[in-house]
Amino acid sequence: MSKFVEIVRVRPFEHDDSDYAALVAIANAVFPDNHETVDEIRHWDTTRPAHCVQRRWLAEVDGTIVAAAEYFQPAWMYHPRKFFVNVAVLPVWQGQGIGSYCYDKLMRDLTVQYQPSEVRANCREDQTRSVRFLADRGFREEMRTWESRLDLRTFDPTPYVDALARVREQGFTICTLREWLHRLPDARQRLYEAMTEMRTDVPQPEPFTPVDFATWEQSVLGNPHLYPEGYFLALDGDEIVATSQLWKYAEPDVLMTGITATR
Repeated sequence: MSKFVEIVRVRPFEHDDSDYAALVAIANAVFPDNHETVDEIRHWDTTRPAHCVQRRWLAEVDGTIVAAAEYFQPAWMYHPRKFFVNVAVLPVWQGQGIGSYCYDKLMRDLTVQYQPSEVRANCREDQTRSVRFLADRGFREEMRTWESRLDLRTFDPTPYVDALARVREQGFTICTLREWLHRLPDARQRLYEAMTEMRTDVPQPEPFTPVDFATWEQSVLGNPHLYPEGYFLALDGDEIVATSQLWKYAEPDVLMTGITATR
């Protein structure tokens, strides 16, 4: 056993500024391309539906926060006995048994409290230590996702200049989210219904589970990264038929794509 494991202290996460800052520091050290922010993580914590369980811990060595661990149920893929788990250790503290120690404590708590039927985790394939960690504990690959980046400084839009014209020739119009929300008295409800329908087509391991309107409104329209001018809707009259979205990012010169879908 590592000497650090012998003195590690795992404590419940406190939802205060210092613990959120420590959590973000760990997340961005382990996944430097993600650029998590305190506002974003706090937002998802406060908008998680009450029926979706989440528990989170921080691990300390001599008062220094070195790791985070959590289990949770995603609102978009809810099952009362299925959970995601996550353990992240600062890179300079990895390989010393701290991640294993946190994982064991997390799984003991999860098993006693909820008797899960299935547990999932995410990792990057180029982080071989994480892949091996999960494989050693019986996890098997279920699904892969890819990330693509487009450098707008070198992008040539010429092949796409006629795309909007083709859409309009068929009688469709394009508007932004900001324009849509001022278009009709029930614009938010219509958007919720359209997005819920389109979200069912997004690939995921379990069936999609929609949230209620109030939760959706708070989590989406209240999101600190919402970019209403970059959130586009295709309309057939006053009916939403498709969407493609851009969201703000921690880096001011980067935008993230959201869902692109057609009803």
